[in-house]
Amino acid sequence: MAESPDSTRRADEETPLLNDATGQNGSAEQTIIVDEPSNSRLVITLASIYVGVFLGALDSTIIATLATPISTSFNSQSLLSWLASGYLIANAACQPLAGRLTDIFSRRTGLVFSNVMFAAGNLICGLAKSEETMIAGRVVAGMGGGGLMAISTFVASDLVPLRKRGVVQGIGNICFGTGAGLGGLFGGWVNDQWGWRLAFLVQVPLVILSGILVYFVVRVPAKKSDKSALSRVDFLGSLTIVTTLVLLLLGLNSGGNNVPWTHPLVLVSLPLSAVSLAAFIYIELYVASEPVIPVRLLLDRTVASACLTNWFCTMVLFMVVFYIPLFYQAKGLSTTAAGARLIPNSIGGSIGSLGAGIVMNKTGKYKTMGIGLVCTFTLGIGLLSTLTFTTPEGPAFVYMFLMGFGYGGMLTVTLLAVISAVSHDHQAVITSATYAFRSTGSTIGVTIASAVYQNTLKSQLWARFSEYPNAAEEISRIRDSFDELYHLPEGWLTGVLESYEWALRGVFLTALSFAVLACVTSAFMRQHTLHSSLDRRGSHSSGS
Repeated sequence: MAESPDSTRRADEETPLLNDATGQNGSAEQTIIVDEPSNSRLVITLASIYVGVFLGALDSTIIATLATPISTSFNSQSLLSWLASGYLIANAACQPLAGRLTDIFSRRTGLVFSNVMFAAGNLICGLAKSEETMIAGRVVAGMGGGGLMAISTFVASDLVPLRKRGVVQGIGNICFGTGAGLGGLFGGWVNDQWGWRLAFLVQVPLVILSGILVYFVVRVPAKKSDKSALSRVDFLGSLTIVTTLVLLLLGLNSGGNNVPWTHPLVLVSLPLSAVSLAAFIYIELYVASEPVIPVRLLLDRTVASACLTNWFCTMVLFMVVFYIPLFYQAKGLSTTAAGARLIPNSIGGSIGSLGAGIVMNKTGKYKTMGIGLVCTFTLGIGLLSTLTFTTPEGPAFVYMFLMGFGYGGMLTVTLLAVISAVSHDHQAVITSATYAFRSTGSTIGVTIASAVYQNTLKSQLWARFSEYPNAAEEISRIRDSFDELYHLPEGWLTGVLESYEWALRGVFLTALSFAVLACVTSAFMRQHTLHSSLDRRGSHSSGS
């Protein structure tokens, strides 16, 4: 592959990091830069992969309104956080592997495998007869959904120059936003009409169709190498990052929920996750010849800033998305009506993402706009934390729109920031890193929100009703099922609703604190060149 003129320049804001594809042990591979496809070919290719993006987004939020009826049907409110976390931990485990594995085995192979796993997971969920089977189905679906999201982004980056990349990402995020927006509404509607199982089963034939489409139309060659494919897989790095995430989730989700924070399960799993993370970093730096995530890339200021901003913002978004429906269900709305309250967030995300892409296509700049978008996101979260059960409907829609607008724009800006900061050879693995931060953030966000919600609700209920007859049994039933709101003893309703209000406000205020941290990290991104050609020649501008 011809050397880019950028390789002769110093590694500053102008020059992507690591302009060769040589590993620490001297193993080289060649990235094949494809010719930019015609508009018609690009539309066909992206349409085929965005079917999977839409379904993956639908499935990620469908549980927001189905979690309560599913938990109620299995008589276990503690199942709620595992339904979300099982899916999200599988995303977090698979997405950092997707970039490296599809560099080796091809994007098409990765997409077909992801569709198969996603379909299988939804089939398992739809037929599940036990809590354990239900969680297993969410894990399998999460593995597939994570691949669908990440690999679609790699394919777009393979086929579209950086300058236009933001617009294409905006279109992709519209598909994602539409799916995410309809997920809660669709799940609630199907549950109200036919029961929650059909919401999973109806996705299966559509996912199979998506797999067939990508098999025939996605044509992005894998990287060339003189080594065998399996020898290039970083098994140790993959094992340690998965172990890190599983142990972290186990500790965070269990503490304060199923067992006390001082329980041995928590005290052992969290430190072990830190040990596993240290092992992962060591392996990636000193052992792996072709690491699943080149850790040294993460030390770049722009890459670190973008990854941390993704981490904090996604943590916040999932805190809100999973607990806003509970807020409205506590007010007495149906699951369908509660799910409909997520639509302004998705509309805002689509407009923010596409708008940011158009601005970057016109100006080639993203830094200042990125900071403004994260501040808009934080403003929306701050306003949401003021909601009460007596707040009119209108303001809440505006707050959700602001949150979605800022988040959607942030996704597009940070994606362009990281792939412009590295060479073309590393754009898939560094995109995987941002997805890893995003997925890990979503997992941690849900578990933290669950801990805040459950512990605040418990303390508020005990503070109000500890002296009432049969308080322990009644409080346990209230925490396990919303249906108990319709069967409360006389004199309990007002206090219970106040307890729910306090618990939900605690979640939103916790989210606000992390949103403020995202504002801080977003300020450290540098401005890099957004090139107009796939080989990234010419079009230089000053960094800042």
